[in-house]
Amino acid sequence: MPGTTSGDRLTSGTPTALAFRGYNQSNRGRTRELMAVAAYRPIVRHWRGWADRLCAEHAGLRTDLIQRVVLGEDPPPKRYAESVALVFATEMAQLEIAQEIHGVDLRAARFSFGYSLGELIALAAGGFVSPDAVLVVPLALADDCAALAGDVRLAVVFSRAEALPLGELIEACRSVSDASEAVGVSAGVSPNTALVIGKAEKIEALPRLFPRLRSLRIRFNDGVWPPLHTPLVRARGVCDRAARLVASTVFSFAGPAPAVFSLVTGRIAYESGDPRRVLLDWTDQPQRLWDAVRATLASDVRRVVHIGPKPNVIPSTFARLAADVTQHTQRSTAAGIGRRAVQSLVERPWLAAMLPRDACLLRAPGIEHVVREDWLLDHAPASSPVVSGWSADSVSSAVAEPSARFVDVRVTGSPSPSGSR
Repeated sequence: MPGTTSGDRLTSGTPTALAFRGYNQSNRGRTRELMAVAAYRPIVRHWRGWADRLCAEHAGLRTDLIQRVVLGEDPPPKRYAESVALVFATEMAQLEIAQEIHGVDLRAARFSFGYSLGELIALAAGGFVSPDAVLVVPLALADDCAALAGDVRLAVVFSRAEALPLGELIEACRSVSDASEAVGVSAGVSPNTALVIGKAEKIEALPRLFPRLRSLRIRFNDGVWPPLHTPLVRARGVCDRAARLVASTVFSFAGPAPAVFSLVTGRIAYESGDPRRVLLDWTDQPQRLWDAVRATLASDVRRVVHIGPKPNVIPSTFARLAADVTQHTQRSTAAGIGRRAVQSLVERPWLAAMLPRDACLLRAPGIEHVVREDWLLDHAPASSPVVSGWSADSVSSAVAEPSARFVDVRVTGSPSPSGSR
């Protein structure tokens, strides 16, 4: 991906944002390689054992995530809860390895954001809520979300030329659903692209509602996709059950550190007001990924660190934008020369403030991207050799409790819970 690096220092003072990935069809990434590094192995094992315990207590599943690492396999779709726990444990382990082994302080980041499950992980990593308390929510909802995935498809809806307004697409999904909530927007990925989940025939009916968008296209993705962040989850009472779970969750009176840009609200959230409202909307409202991309480029951030197993959606969105900007600014035309001039201006904050709002997008090619798991493997301690021939039998997965760093949420009490919807 353009701008990707494995630079030697993540604490060099470069303004940084943290990006947390969510659930995907494959959630293994390079965890097996991390586990093979002697210095990293106790931390990876620690979080895997913790996730096994949470799966047993709140999803009724017996799991062995260490064995999943050894075998290099993903849980099947019907064990969606296990995949959720696996992603959560992997990202928390990556953060702790970076902090404890490499001295990286995540609190020095300008802000963080996370796609889907990634937002909950960002809240736990920022000390706003304990990992146990926040992971309980998606675990308890997992079975119903997985059941709803059985007869729906995930589609990329995009326009090759014109913009595709997110609000209009949401209304179009309501229109073709005929009050049955059979299709819904799951994410706004860019001004011309969205992810939609629902009945295939309903999704295929969307283009007729946009006669002015002659280049509107639909591409269905393979795999099983639980319809989180869409109205479809209301069919099994997911939102009401989430409300009951979130009502008893204890949050810090201080906001998360670093601050969290919410893909639910499209702005920095959780610093004031009741966080329960945002988390309730997290279940059935679309992810506003493009808002996070634009906010990153409008800030002074020059590096994005991607956390999680083989991050995909967020890095790909930045990469496509960077490629488009590069293509347009390199043209030997008056327009291309003008874009290059504006591109240089957006690097000067006082001038950037005087430019149109979206001029900041021209910064995309200059953003450095670091994939955390790649960096950790490139910088494994020299005194900690890679261990060959290890297996699940040779390492105990009995560690159950998360580290103290991620348990302390700086709380003396709990705000008044909000009612369910």
